[in-house]
Amino acid sequence: MTSTDDPHCIARLTPTPGSSIDAVLGQPLGLDVWERHPDALVVAATETQLAEIERRRLAHVERIETVAAFLARQPPQPEP
Repeated sequence: MTSTDDPHCIARLTPTPGSSIDAVLGQPLGLDVWERHPDALVVAATETQLAEIERRRLAHVERIETVAAFLARQPPQPEP
């Protein structure tokens, strides 16, 4: 599966009862962690990765938006 078939989404992961931030991070899921908070993670991940987290009941997944949509809203960066 290519990245265009499974685009990356930004999501907030809140551990389910019996899980923890460390338990989520300890799994070999290949998450791109953008923010770590005491009670949640903000990650960029494919739908396949997010579905696996839900299947394992490691965390509640709140899908925010695609990474492409997020980046499209960012102002252009000046050249160095």
